[in-house]
Amino acid sequence: MNGIDINALVQPNQVHRSLYTDPHIFALEMQRLWARSWLFVGHDSQVPQAGDFITTTLAGQPLLMVKQTDGGVAVLHNRCAHKGAQLTLQPAGHAGRTLQCPYHGWRYALDGRLQGQPLQAGYIGSGFEQCPAAQGLTPYGEVAVHGGFVFARSAAGAGGPPFTEWAGDLLEALNLLADRSPQGRLQVAGGVLRTVVPANWKIYLENINDAVHPVTTHQSVSDAATAVWARQGQGEPAATAPLAMRQMLPFGSGYRFFQAMGGRVLPHGHSVLGTQHSIHNEYVSVPGYSEQLAYAHGPQRAQAVLAFVPQNVVFYPSIAIKGAPQVMRVIRPLAVDRTLVEAWAFDAVGAPAQLLESALTYNRVAFSPASIVAHDDLHLFACVQHGLVAQGNEWVSLHREAGVPGDGREVSGTDEALLRNQYAAWVVGMRSGGG
Repeated sequence: MNGIDINALVQPNQVHRSLYTDPHIFALEMQRLWARSWLFVGHDSQVPQAGDFITTTLAGQPLLMVKQTDGGVAVLHNRCAHKGAQLTLQPAGHAGRTLQCPYHGWRYALDGRLQGQPLQAGYIGSGFEQCPAAQGLTPYGEVAVHGGFVFARSAAGAGGPPFTEWAGDLLEALNLLADRSPQGRLQVAGGVLRTVVPANWKIYLENINDAVHPVTTHQSVSDAATAVWARQGQGEPAATAPLAMRQMLPFGSGYRFFQAMGGRVLPHGHSVLGTQHSIHNEYVSVPGYSEQLAYAHGPQRAQAVLAFVPQNVVFYPSIAIKGAPQVMRVIRPLAVDRTLVEAWAFDAVGAPAQLLESALTYNRVAFSPASIVAHDDLHLFACVQHGLVAQGNEWVSLHREAGVPGDGREVSGTDEALLRNQYAAWVVGMRSGGG
């Protein structure tokens, strides 16, 4: 891996195909880019009481997120300090006052401190107190919580930008999402849809910022939805169609619509696609909801919340959020050619039930592996992954609209500047010194 020339693999308007296919590069990404990045761990609504926990994996590391007695959360390596056994394989649960290893019964406080183990007399005079095992469970690193969203950065990321500087303008995206609740509070709802995608994580992330592919990739979705509504709607406008139909029909919008969607390039690889409009604009109206928000947050804030309907807000490299519907995708790389994608839905506490219905329905319509939308994408992701090993052209083009004059920040919805921005952040993250 020391022989990899990071700078040579990313040119201004193209990237080398080995970024998607080389397992050595993938290993280096986990060690450098992902281990040093602020990554989404979970939401605090998943651990409402002290002792509640969830398990997850960040940058290949098995972790526990545990609610503390003081109301905070700890993110700990899910590895007993004794023999290395994982404390639990359950996705979520309640530990009570202590975490206990199922192997030899070592017990830990909720913050990871070792509280005791069987046959303690056998450790007297052994020097145990000075060994790493006596220190208990290892914290993953730094933890930051904003609007209920829990992020963490491993100890390897020490010295990088603090969370608020890293997130920058996108902190407001989390605030706007939370304020869809009249109480300013979200809850994870409906479980988490998980799909293993047979492709490199960057292929999936690029697709999130690619507003050109729906015209061809999802033509079958548009054709099917249009044909069904033509039969069932009997000439009625699409606005009167059932929710799932209204969520599928906009996939048939043409290039002009997607280009005018607008995009914004932000530091650290972050971006917003859909600064002007998105395919979600036409099904977000709920009677009485705007008045409810205005009463709770004030008219000006309510207007800002209702206007927040981006196609995707990307927190590079791990999550993409849609303000309406209230859904989020989380990317968790597994191997150079395998990526776990999670689809989350949020209940805006106190908001009309139609908002939660919209979030849950959208996840099923667009992100379930059984949906006709996800079916298209999964097929193409596998095609790209397999096609990139073909001999010949070694480069992936990111030239679209690179020659369009502008400020470099506000771009069209079809400008690959959003992707070029991701790879600029990739180079920074992959440098051996970080930063």
